[in-house]
Amino acid sequence: MPGYVHIVDDDASFRTAIERRLKKAGYEVATYPSAQHLLDSLPSENELGCILLDVRIPGLSGPELQGRLSEIGSILPIVFLTGYADVQTTVRAIKAGAEDVLTKPVSSEELLAAVERALAHHEVMRGQRTQLDVVRAHIAKLTPREREVFELVIRGKTNKQVANVLGATERTIKAHRHRVMEKLQVQSLAELVSLAERAGVLRDPSSTRQTN
Repeated sequence: MPGYVHIVDDDASFRTAIERRLKKAGYEVATYPSAQHLLDSLPSENELGCILLDVRIPGLSGPELQGRLSEIGSILPIVFLTGYADVQTTVRAIKAGAEDVLTKPVSSEELLAAVERALAHHEVMRGQRTQLDVVRAHIAKLTPREREVFELVIRGKTNKQVANVLGATERTIKAHRHRVMEKLQVQSLAELVSLAERAGVLRDPSSTRQTN
């Protein structure tokens, strides 16, 4: 599987050795001597890729970089490399979303297997993000009134309750609801709620309207 591997490690000789192994296996490689260097030249999310990240690097540490990338919405999988096998660090890294934690020195077989898994995961994540972008684009096409109906319906309100909240007739609400389902390309209330959950609408406090 072709892809771009970003190596972040302060040890120049280690970076060079890993770069050689990866290029020999057919991967494109970029290297960074510090976490800040990667942040200053953020990898494109449009390319299949992953990050090989040293846990202990001067300045911003590996786990701290992981946190920064998560904050800015990066979905590039991270494989941590460490010269100090530490169960606590490993558990924290995995819980925070790391793909794997490898202990130096790492064999070529172990390294390439981890990179392959990370790239496969990135491919899946990119596909999900594309689908999510499509869903959000559909939601953005709703009129203000349709959006109000949509948000009340997905929170369990019946047509009659929605009509009371919005000061409209039940027949009008049915028509809005029908158009909402057409625009969002769903056939049932269950699909509508699932779509809203995926798009983050149900988890977004700013989208909640007072319904009492």
